[in-house]
Amino acid sequence: MVANLFRSAILGPALFSSLAPAISLDVNDHQSIKDAASKTAFGSMGWYGGNDTGGIPGAFPEKWWEGSALFMSLLWYWHYTGDSTYNDQVSQGMEWQAGNGDYMPDNYSSYLGNDDQMFWGQAAMTAAEIKFPDVEDSYSWLSLAQGVFNTQTARWDTMNCGGGLRWQIFPYQAGYNMKNSVSNGGLFMLAARLARYTNNQTYTDWAHKIWDWSTDSPLVDKETWNVADSTDIPDGCSTSGNNQWSYNYGTYLSGAAYLYNMTESDSWKEVVDGLLKVTLRTFFPQKYGGNILVEPCDEKELCNQNEILFKGLVSSWLAFVALLVPSTYDQILPKLQASAEAAAASCSGMKNNTCSVRWYQKKWDGWNGVEEQVIATDVITSLLVMDMPDKAPVTSDTGGKSSSDPNAGSGKGGKGGKLPAITAGDKAGASILTILFSGGWIGLVAYMLMGG
Repeated sequence: MVANLFRSAILGPALFSSLAPAISLDVNDHQSIKDAASKTAFGSMGWYGGNDTGGIPGAFPEKWWEGSALFMSLLWYWHYTGDSTYNDQVSQGMEWQAGNGDYMPDNYSSYLGNDDQMFWGQAAMTAAEIKFPDVEDSYSWLSLAQGVFNTQTARWDTMNCGGGLRWQIFPYQAGYNMKNSVSNGGLFMLAARLARYTNNQTYTDWAHKIWDWSTDSPLVDKETWNVADSTDIPDGCSTSGNNQWSYNYGTYLSGAAYLYNMTESDSWKEVVDGLLKVTLRTFFPQKYGGNILVEPCDEKELCNQNEILFKGLVSSWLAFVALLVPSTYDQILPKLQASAEAAAASCSGMKNNTCSVRWYQKKWDGWNGVEEQVIATDVITSLLVMDMPDKAPVTSDTGGKSSSDPNAGSGKGGKGGKLPAITAGDKAGASILTILFSGGWIGLVAYMLMGG
């Protein structure tokens, strides 16, 4: 958050002298969409140093999970456009950070949260579902997703609140005493994707288990379809932090869409319809026309680097929901089209099509970073779901070739990019950073709730 405000303050005085023509985008023309996406994808890779001399493939120092967001963006980009420009970097980075087949690499694992690991599992699952080629003599994409699933379900905490996944993995981390929606919704989504891909009942059973616990807890309300952000273990998970974030909805909505596609069950269709209705109402506000995706932190310029990425993830997940549940297509496509138009219009900064956080402004807002480029790429490429039913995620029975390893994952790692082992001092430093971040986040939320 501090970094974002700092860069915004520096860029502000030079804003108008740094403008360039926005990216041209015709949302009904496939070539125009591909051309626009190529510009934003190129811009995102300008922030990546993993393939440079001395760089660490797949890593963004101090924000490790964002590597998964970049690679998911580039996977979707390849899937929809067919442009393989970045495929080698994606394969290298995703393998380098794989740990022992579980995305718990030694050089980061001491301060990871369950949500951090989960996003890498989602990236690997995406690669399997879009037939991104496995890397020879390395972990398969499917096995990496299975490794994340196995290590996370082993952390399922029945001793507190009857189940659920904690936000953080280790007791010295701030947030260890919370159970939150993105961790549990993310595991639900991963289980549902694995269930559909493999047709293995174990994954189906776990998806139901996670969903049932989530709806029995304060996280997901089956009457209103509200998705809260978190609940606290010390109070027995009886209350919730009800901050609204689009990716919380996106994980549960996507998981339900996969399960409906697999089962055609009316009960999962009800979940999809309920969550989609609230997602579209909450994050596509009428004051901006009702079709442009807006994160609640956007308007007060309070989104930190993590939160900027939520819109991109949700855009891409909504596109897959439209393919998995065709009855939702007509609701979703206009939202993606208007959001993509606004995002492209925001990419007029720094004389090189630098993109913005606040799409609804339809101009560059003075912010810049890999996050802004990634979310623009995500929403623009999502438009290519139009008339492309062959782009729906595959299964092992419909063309998926990624090899399975149901026993994948060890909980520790070090394959490929292993760095020196984490020391006690490193853990203490990570704990301090986590506490500082948590304190800043709590202060930010309080500031937002008081109206800034």
